[in-house]
Order: sequence, then structure tokens, then C-alpha cells
Amino acid sequence: MGQGHNHSKHDHHSHDHNHHHTSSSSKNLAWAFALNLSFSILELAGGIFSNSIAIISDAFHDFGDALSLALVWYLQKISTKPKDNHFDYGYKRFSILGALIISVILSVGSIFMIIESIKRFITPEETKAEVMFALAIIGVVVNGAAMLRLNHGKSLSEKAVFLHFLEDILGWIAVLIASIVMMFFNLPWFDPLLSMAIALWILWNAYGNIKQVMGVMLQAVPDSIDREDLIHHWEKITGVQSVHDIKIWSLDGNHHVASLHVLINKTVKLTEFSKIKEKIRKVASEFEIIHTTIELETDAEACKLHSN
Repeated sequence: MGQGHNHSKHDHHSHDHNHHHTSSSSKNLAWAFALNLSFSILELAGGIFSNSIAIISDAFHDFGDALSLALVWYLQKISTKPKDNHFDYGYKRFSILGALIISVILSVGSIFMIIESIKRFITPEETKAEVMFALAIIGVVVNGAAMLRLNHGKSLSEKAVFLHFLEDILGWIAVLIASIVMMFFNLPWFDPLLSMAIALWILWNAYGNIKQVMGVMLQAVPDSIDREDLIHHWEKITGVQSVHDIKIWSLDGNHHVASLHVLINKTVKLTEFSKIKEKIRKVASEFEIIHTTIELETDAEACKLHSN
């Protein structure tokens, strides 16, 4: 009978908060990109100076990471654009596209790291422990600073980039430990063993991130919302006989939306319909749903979608 639009003061405050949060996310990603690119250049110079092919290879790997961070930052920037004739819900989903890209890159990088670790474990190579030690300290400090900056990020993009820096810092901690051990003991297999363990752990976390992103892209009900509990609260509203054709999904993992058909009791007067819709929206907002589309029905109407 009518489609509802939520224009409450709460939503206006929520919009301002979300806009501020998205802007903060964009700044964090830009800062992470600049830091990653700077460290890549430093690492390349250190690799050439030490004549270490492993460090040079990792420098090129970090250059690739920096490019992916630039792409994620750009997509996060696009995600702040308001709705238009092409995207009725705005551009929020572009941010999760960035999260998916960097999560896939993390997964591929981890698999490559595992393969290289197995090769080095089978055929150990001599490394310059002193150079490893110096670069490891710099790596821990630089990636640690980036990780702290992104630690409180809420967007899936920030979480994916946080995981990227966590992978790097754990990798450098492994290099630091391995370099100290190899200064005193002849254990060339120690480094690839640690690297393999870290790569497996990161791969598992990247899988979890990809699973979460795909859930959003495939319009799954957000994990934070108890669907049955939400329906129960809606049907407790005075005047509501039942709800059906319920659709709950997320735009980007943080902004959730819903639509539903509501069967109204026969005793309810037409003048009370707007109050019922307002109560339905209020319940939805308590479940962190920012936009609710409502269609009210009476017994006189035959709905072909009468199922949850």
C-alpha cells in the first residue's frame, strides 16, 4: 500500500557519522599506500646493497601490494559518492570490491610464500643474517605503524589492508627471529619454517575475509542480525498480524537495508497505518538497519509472496 522512507533525526545523525567514517577510511588507506610504497623503495635499495635476491623479490612484491592499495583507496573514495541514476543505493559496494581484490592478492601471495618456503626448506640457502636483522627491524616498525593506524577500521577494505600489514609485520618478525638464531646457529631451515607457518595463518584469515565479502556481494543476511528475532519484534507491534516477503541484506558490511510486506489487522484504522510503519522502522533501526521499505496489506488483498 505504501513504501516507507526513513527520514528521522537518528538517520541524519547516522548519515553524518557514516560519511565521517568513510572519509576516515579513505585517509587511512591513502596513508597506508604512501607508507607501503616508501618502504618498498627502501627495501629495494637495501636488497641491491646487500645483493640479496630474496629481499629484492620481496621489494617487488611490496611494489605490487602498493599498487593494490592504491586501487583499494580509489575504490574506497568512489564509495563515498551519493546515489544517482545508475546506483540507487549509492556507490558503497565499491569499497567491498577493493576488499575482495586485496584479499585475493593476499591469498595468492600466501600460496606463493608457502611454495617458496617448501623449496627453501628442501634446499636451504645461505643468507646474510646481519642484513636480514637490520631490514627486519625497519620492517617491523614501518608495518607496525601502518597496522596501528588501521587497527580500528570498520570497513571491509580497512580490515583487508590491516590483514595485509599484519602479514608483513609477522613476516618481518619471523625474519628478525630467524636472523638472530642464524647469527649463532647454523639453521638455514629455520627461516622457511617460520615463513610457512605465517603464510598458512594469513591464508586462513584471508579466506575468512573473502567469505565475508562474498556474503555481502551475494546479499546474505548480515551475521550481526538475528533474522528470526527481528521478525518476532515486528510481529509484536500492535496492529501487525504477520510479516512476510522479508529481504535483509547489506550494502557494504556496515550499512544494512531491508524490505517487507506487513499484513495489518482488520481492526486497524487507515489513519493508524503511518504509526505502524514508524514502529516497524524503529525496530529495524535497533537492529542496525539504516533503510527499510515497507508495503502494508489488508486481508482484502491477495499477496502471492505470503511466506517468510
